[in-house]
Amino acid sequence: MLQRIVTALAFALVAGAAAAANPVVELDTTAGVIKVELFPEAAPKTVANFLDYVKSGHYVGTQFHRVIDGFMIQGGGFTPEFSQKPTRPPIPIESEGSAKAGLSNVPGTIAMARTSDPNSATSQFFINVGNNQRLDYAPGNPGYTVFGKVVAGMDVVTKIAKAPKGAAAPVPPGINPADVPSTLVVIKAAKVVGG
Repeated sequence: MLQRIVTALAFALVAGAAAAANPVVELDTTAGVIKVELFPEAAPKTVANFLDYVKSGHYVGTQFHRVIDGFMIQGGGFTPEFSQKPTRPPIPIESEGSAKAGLSNVPGTIAMARTSDPNSATSQFFINVGNNQRLDYAPGNPGYTVFGKVVAGMDVVTKIAKAPKGAAAPVPPGINPADVPSTLVVIKAAKVVGG
């Protein structure tokens, strides 16, 4: 009996250590700090890609350029002047594995943005504000890869989503000026703070 209890406790400690080992990234924005826990077991290539962009300094000086209250906030690609930052080659989509791991595009989760090509994700990401399960993987629908969740600063995400919109300057084709915050929200720093 004692042996079983010791074994159970040891397993619980190992499981707790594994859970605590998930990387945590802090995004310090002009609207406040957002911390996201990443899930490499569910989306290993996606998490590695995101961490590479964080560690290289790519996200510093990028803005949340597509902000839709009740839907999501998207960033990671454009400077405040709407210059698109250079990116590395796109990564393969991992939405099926992410969905099988129980991750879903629900409020507070972070996912990769992409074009109509499922395997086109590079640096841009979005944080879900609404319940966007229609963006999850399903047979015949590649969906969007969820790879983490907000663990601190969801109030900041909500503040960004509810900010007044309307670009103060011309924007590139493909960006809706009505989705751009009137006062730009810029990532001042991005760093790994845990895991």
